[in-house]
Amino acid sequence: MNYSAAIPAKSNRQQYIAMIAGFLFAALWASASTATKLGLVVAQPLVIAVVRFAVASSIMLSISHIVTRQRLPAGKEWRQIAVYGLMNISIYLGLYVVAMQTVTAGIGALAVATNPVFISFLSVIFLKHKLNGKLIFSILICTAGVVCAAWPLFSEAAVTTKGLLILLFSMLSYSAGAIYFSAKDWNGLSLITINGWQTLLGGIFLLPFTLFFYKSGSNHFGNVFWSSVLWLAIPVSIVAVQLWLWLLQINPVRAGLWLFLCPLFGFLIAAWITKDIISIYTVIGVTLVIAGLFLARMKTKKSEILFD
Repeated sequence: MNYSAAIPAKSNRQQYIAMIAGFLFAALWASASTATKLGLVVAQPLVIAVVRFAVASSIMLSISHIVTRQRLPAGKEWRQIAVYGLMNISIYLGLYVVAMQTVTAGIGALAVATNPVFISFLSVIFLKHKLNGKLIFSILICTAGVVCAAWPLFSEAAVTTKGLLILLFSMLSYSAGAIYFSAKDWNGLSLITINGWQTLLGGIFLLPFTLFFYKSGSNHFGNVFWSSVLWLAIPVSIVAVQLWLWLLQINPVRAGLWLFLCPLFGFLIAAWITKDIISIYTVIGVTLVIAGLFLARMKTKKSEILFD
């Protein structure tokens, strides 16, 4: 009797922990655009990116190879990590931080939330998945949502077409990187080892461009800079990613649901910290993106919602 009563209690406790982890993941992941926006006030975009990657990779590699004694990559794994780092760190996050100069924090968070849809679309091209009308419709809905939310900001120069296009290219690079990662054999190499090395190599690839465009007068390494960089490096790059991986291990079906909170958290955090305006266009835009995400990620099987 005591044992049977302990099982539901343990299960309920895990559900509560998973719920807290899910909310925390969504909030941290969505906060990246606002943290980036704050950093851009005092520093150049690539400077923020390179320092962020240096801090995050140092912590992850220390945990991987010193604390948990994980093995080093070997052979072709180095090439795979380099390619993945180029797409997922150098191009994606490099372009993202550049785009954020002419895009609001809320729009940046909203655009990032559409990544699962682009991954599904590119998997049609690279992994020969079947293209269906639902996916095309999802892309159109998500795109319409981002444009709708950004529409009133064009007249205020808070968002530019150039910024949105750079943001789009960054999303495509991230999606291509995700597909590349899933298609490769990593021979049991730990995720924190892969993330640590791909972050370090991605930052190294960006370093020549950072030095070439560097202007000392445009960078002020004070409290605002370090608050922005450390937030992006630790809560976002490390904690949010680890929470996401844990949620996937616990229940991949429910884990996908937390992605829908990211656009909402993104605009709420931006409105609170950077005073972004939430208008009827914002509400409609966020609703459209969430609807597009839901449509693209949902499969019906025995009345169950599955997010793959």
